[in-house]
Amino acid sequence: MSKPHAIRTELDGLLDGLVEGDPFPPERELATRFGVARETVRQALHELLVEGRIERRGRGTVVSTPKLVQPLSLKSYTEGALRMGRKPGRLLVTWEDVAASADLAEALGIAEGDAAMHLERVLLADGQKIGLESTYLPVARFGGFRETFDPTTSLYAAVRATGVHFGSAVERIETVLAAPREAALLESTTAMPMLRLHRRSLDIEGGPIEVVRALYRGDRVAFEASLTDRD
Repeated sequence: MSKPHAIRTELDGLLDGLVEGDPFPPERELATRFGVARETVRQALHELLVEGRIERRGRGTVVSTPKLVQPLSLKSYTEGALRMGRKPGRLLVTWEDVAASADLAEALGIAEGDAAMHLERVLLADGQKIGLESTYLPVARFGGFRETFDPTTSLYAAVRATGVHFGSAVERIETVLAAPREAALLESTTAMPMLRLHRRSLDIEGGPIEVVRALYRGDRVAFEASLTDRD
């Protein structure tokens, strides 16, 4: 067994005996305990950080809160967080009307140059920053949100309250690195892998509702889907 693999196995064993919030031994102590170079330990600790099993708090390292698991479905982030017993929250970053580009206009079913509402928010779970969501909606359809919508609450609930029902969506997820602005908003680094989600949602009659680009911290969020064999 290689040294990096052996150290990782030892660290996994240590984690099995700890619970959320427990302090994790520092790099120097682990290197001495296992008789290996600090670089070997540093590599294993970085893997655990990326996987979201440990996290930095102040000058130390502790066992992380389990990842928030979001279902791949037409449910809001709020519903996914509540399902796991987590407290959802949002911080407003940007709320503005923009002239739709050709691609955005086609996706929203409006004319190029027409107004699209752009809503950018940081997503929270138990006060912890886990994602950055950028949503575009046609102003002609949802312009009333300026007077009625609280951006710290669920957008999907607000859409449904207007009598619009989500019918379908096309969603794509890929792994990326955050830009400096995105990393700063999520209190992360540009070296931390992120999950980028693209979604276009339609109502039950096939009319466009939204276009979403969301970035989730890979160490704090995972996605799951329920699959069936229809053959």
